[in-house]
Amino acid sequence: MDLEIDSPPPIPPSLTEVHIHTDGACSGNPGPGGWGALLEYGHHKKNLSGFSPQTTNNRMEMLAAIHALEVLKRPCQVVLNTDSIYVKNGITQWLENWKMRGWKKKDGKPVLNAELWKRLEAVCLKHKVEWRWIKGHAGNPGNEMADQLAREAIRSGQMGTLPPDPAG
Repeated sequence: MDLEIDSPPPIPPSLTEVHIHTDGACSGNPGPGGWGALLEYGHHKKNLSGFSPQTTNNRMEMLAAIHALEVLKRPCQVVLNTDSIYVKNGITQWLENWKMRGWKKKDGKPVLNAELWKRLEAVCLKHKVEWRWIKGHAGNPGNEMADQLAREAIRSGQMGTLPPDPAG
């Protein structure tokens, strides 16, 4: 009697693990703003930053996460560290309810930055993202670097050496 043996399913390639640290800064709120992100993969590090001449801190926090995730070239396992409760809770807790209410908050007012939430959700669908909140300005090296990048982006943007982020 011949036995038919099923071959095991192919093992999916393991996802690359990337650690991301993000921060946003604003000189006045609203005012000139910057965002910064540090991406770490093994021994490799990449710094990203951007500037907006007139924005809010929340938009800069969101754009740091968006740009960091968008720069990844293939699906990754991501640990994203943010000091923004707004970003972490927005993407992990509030987003589904906003969508069910037609992008309205509980009080019926429109969700602020809806276009950025949609963009953030879309890029998150490409990766497996673990969101971690960390206390800002508490000596975390990744957060300190992201903060430094965001603040440098404001200075560079105001000096004209960094072009404005169109989404800022």
